[in-house]
Amino acid sequence: MRVSLAIYDELFTIDTDMRASDKKFIPVVAAVLLIFSAWAVGAPVLAQSGAQPAARTGSRTAAQARELDSLFIQLKQPIDGDWRTVERKILAIWSESGSAAMNLLLARGRKAIADKDYPAAIEHLSALIDHAPDFAEGWNARATAFFLMGQYGPAVRDIRQTLRLEPRHFGALAGLGMILEEVDRPADALKAYRAALAIHPWRPDVIEAIKRLRLKIGDTTL
Repeated sequence: MRVSLAIYDELFTIDTDMRASDKKFIPVVAAVLLIFSAWAVGAPVLAQSGAQPAARTGSRTAAQARELDSLFIQLKQPIDGDWRTVERKILAIWSESGSAAMNLLLARGRKAIADKDYPAAIEHLSALIDHAPDFAEGWNARATAFFLMGQYGPAVRDIRQTLRLEPRHFGALAGLGMILEEVDRPADALKAYRAALAIHPWRPDVIEAIKRLRLKIGDTTL
């Protein structure tokens, strides 16, 4: 499934200078976003496990691209309902930059996020992006750090770039939904969450967010 960003253009219209201080920052939302970050934090780095590296930093081999296509099909109808295993495999491929040095920067950025040292995370991840601008997971991880610093504008810009590079990035779409919910745009947040659910139908946090927002805005569509 390929998703055109043009469909979601209106979701990215947000004040680029908006910060958490401009709106009521809900700690629970930040905690949920950390769940998305943690998916990737726990994903194995393929280059360190002997997998074939990508041809250029941030790109994927043809074999990885085929495997991702297969995994996204499996994610819709996982064997024995085991979507978590399929999800982990997707995250593992997303986490592979094709460069041991870039993988190390990603690992350092994720660790800094886990340690709540967000400026350090942004420093590591910005270096990663500078050297591997085609690596979607670098942008996604930095978006997480920006969000947790309350810098919504930079977070949205990084989410948009993540989705340009990997349109099926369900974590980035869910993160966009969280930001839109934070800035009191529940209808747009619902669109973002639904886009994430269309790709990954099983995340309980996304399902719960959709239920919550449907009640809030009185949405009766299926």
